[in-house]
Amino acid sequence: MNLAQYFPVLLFIIVATLIGAALLGAGRLLGRNVPDPEKLSAYECGFETFGDSRMKFDVRYYLVAILFIMFDLEIAFLFPWAMANGAVGMVGFWTVAIFLGVLTVGFIYEWRRGALDWE
Repeated sequence: MNLAQYFPVLLFIIVATLIGAALLGAGRLLGRNVPDPEKLSAYECGFETFGDSRMKFDVRYYLVAILFIMFDLEIAFLFPWAMANGAVGMVGFWTVAIFLGVLTVGFIYEWRRGALDWE
């Protein structure tokens, strides 16, 4: 095993660490530190905190988060197909057309069931 091949990776890690430390240090030295109660207050989702931090959330909150992740990941599958669109031919085109059709049917189902409505 030749460790000399890993020297560029080690050099990259060292340079990135030094740049990050330098930027953090510059921010610490040059930035103003003026704490006030408004800046130090807890902030939750755009409104003032209320209740205990261990309180139960409505299941719709988690449902919207899961739906976002699901649709976001499905869209991420389209990028490799778009890059290789010319190489996959008609089979790849129809595969993605079916994939988008299933995605659209799922989206319409969720929309009709009211999963995307926030009250």
